[in-house]
Amino acid sequence: MLTTTIAVPNMINSILDNDFYKFTMQNAVVKLFPKAKARYQFINRGGHRFPDGFAEELRKSIDELAKLQLTRQEKLFFATTCPYIDPTYFDFLQGYRYDPEEVYISQQDDEIQVAIEGYWYRTILWEVPIMSLICELYYRLTAQQRQPDEAIIATARRKIEQYHSLGVTIAEFGTRRRHSYGVHRLVVKALQQYGKGTFIGTSNVHMAMLNQTKPIGTHAHEWFMFHAAKYGFKMANLLGLEHWSEVYRGDLGIALSDTYTSEVFFSQFDKKLSKLFDGVRHDSGDPLSFADSAIKHYQAKGIDPLSKTIIFSDGLNYEKVARIVEHCRGRIGMSFGVGTNFTNDVGVPPMNIVIKMVDAFPDEAQWTPTIKLSDEPGKHTGDAATIALAKQILHIS
Repeated sequence: MLTTTIAVPNMINSILDNDFYKFTMQNAVVKLFPKAKARYQFINRGGHRFPDGFAEELRKSIDELAKLQLTRQEKLFFATTCPYIDPTYFDFLQGYRYDPEEVYISQQDDEIQVAIEGYWYRTILWEVPIMSLICELYYRLTAQQRQPDEAIIATARRKIEQYHSLGVTIAEFGTRRRHSYGVHRLVVKALQQYGKGTFIGTSNVHMAMLNQTKPIGTHAHEWFMFHAAKYGFKMANLLGLEHWSEVYRGDLGIALSDTYTSEVFFSQFDKKLSKLFDGVRHDSGDPLSFADSAIKHYQAKGIDPLSKTIIFSDGLNYEKVARIVEHCRGRIGMSFGVGTNFTNDVGVPPMNIVIKMVDAFPDEAQWTPTIKLSDEPGKHTGDAATIALAKQILHIS
């Protein structure tokens, strides 16, 4: 059994310790929207209570990120692994530095406020590392004890072997709400060692490099949220995907479906885009109903659903994956991205937190509220008036 203990001097040690789709979106933003600005806000969905002094410790940790820079070795790995990204982007990333002045932090009693503001091409990288820092600091400062390394490794091994028995492919998507950097490293190393033929990669580029595996991802909700702010709700999905295909020319071809509900997405996912993109990602709502809708959509366009793939990524565990496999096998291709269930199953309650884009400033325009209308109403984000307006425009009841 793998029992190596990994020493962790810092919570974030690499500029690549971030989700792959943050870098792919950053590349697209630099190309298409270099003057755009964005605001993000921390949302404490779980109502977690933060101890005295938490904001100060978070401030110190965020200030430390300014020291990170892309190394030659990291640049070589990233460029070699992702040849569809232009060399100019990797030169840009080599010169990029986090600017802590873009992040605003305060604390009142046991509540914290975190906001991010600046040019979108810069601020886009903050979300994931800040969430990771909040989680790790929270467990440290509340003195919650996790399981020992051997138990974490054994759990990861058991889970990936269960998934192997289902005959599916699994990626690790758990950076945002991981317990800690150390746990994340242990988990991905165990998945790589024990998941041959099942584990296909991780969303974290740093972890992919450490384990010589593939970084997995395409784009996130904020891509479409910005497009809605710039072009309107009715054009957000269509132009978001058109612009994505302009940048990546058929690579990174999984389309995120639920920024403004999957029903609206499929009505705008025309035959050209349905053929061009390799598949779709499910991130909210009932996965079985979503699968049926996707199959019906492809059939109506004259496309064999078995030539397409659904990436399921919404709060997955073995039981949920097993139900999806039973429902979809032989009907449509499928793969799975498992997040917190991999990186924060260590004997303490996982945190329920997010950071979302709340306003966008398109080129030479004005600040515009951004919202998300997922397939699960409890996951809607944004101000109530804009949500109501979007529902009216998109005919969502």
